[in-house]
Amino acid sequence: MSFLQKNKNIIYIILSITCLLPWITPPVALFMGLIFAIVCGRAFSDFNKKASKYLLQISVVGLGFSMNLHEALKSGKEGLIFTIISVVSVMLLGYWFGKKYRVNKNISYLISSGTAICGGSAIAAIGPIVKAKESEMSVSLGTIFILNAIALFLFPPLGKLLHLTQQQFGLWAAIAIHDTSSVVGAGATYGTEALHIATTVKLTRTLWIIPLAFATSLIFKNKSDKVYIPWFIFFFVLAMILNSFLPFPESFSNGIVFIARKGLTLTLFMIGSGLSLQVLKQVGLKPVFLGVTLWFFISILSLSVIIF
Repeated sequence: MSFLQKNKNIIYIILSITCLLPWITPPVALFMGLIFAIVCGRAFSDFNKKASKYLLQISVVGLGFSMNLHEALKSGKEGLIFTIISVVSVMLLGYWFGKKYRVNKNISYLISSGTAICGGSAIAAIGPIVKAKESEMSVSLGTIFILNAIALFLFPPLGKLLHLTQQQFGLWAAIAIHDTSSVVGAGATYGTEALHIATTVKLTRTLWIIPLAFATSLIFKNKSDKVYIPWFIFFFVLAMILNSFLPFPESFSNGIVFIARKGLTLTLFMIGSGLSLQVLKQVGLKPVFLGVTLWFFISILSLSVIIF
């Protein structure tokens, strides 16, 4: 047994604390967990599984304070229509391609949800509802985060190459880029108007977490099971409503969102650290192929509709 494996509990605690630092992002934390699991093995297995489940739900609720209902509904009919078409088509295609590629049902559904709505946040919200395993969550999040990082750097130059207007690029970025943070980053790189359009349309798209969560609880219900009610989604909605209608100081809302994001970051480390090299080999590259297929589809479809 190596030195790292003998001291894996101490290393786990140190890395967990490191995840709370401001410059450690969710994708970095997830890959830290994966590397830890591969090099050191699992640590605090029972605690890790339970803590990641509840911390994930609490973090999703906290992220509700980052949303403003008024701003989300200002995106207009054009953005709303694009959002509806993209969400429905990606979920349907994700189901079809998932069966064609023989991807695990939960992983296929999570990747489809992340591509259709808002990346990691959607997967974080839907994962507990489908009773996804740590390995399924980790693979789904890893796939989405990789594609999301590529999109952040790829889209602005492509927009310039295609001579997209600020409005066109804003719509395209909001629909075809997964996470809100990368949508904001790409929009800001392209221009002020693109940033505003991309942000508001993305917020509208994010609201689809709510109906998707309830639809998911029905779709994944077994005959012997009761309908799973995702109670934390109610609190997510409540947080969003409170943030929209009550005069909270900006520092208060920002503080809660910061804590929630750090909680999500720590959760992703826990999820990654619960994996094993054997599980990763069993999963293979099929989820990545599914993620790339859906990403190409939504990128090309939305671009074609916006241009023509």
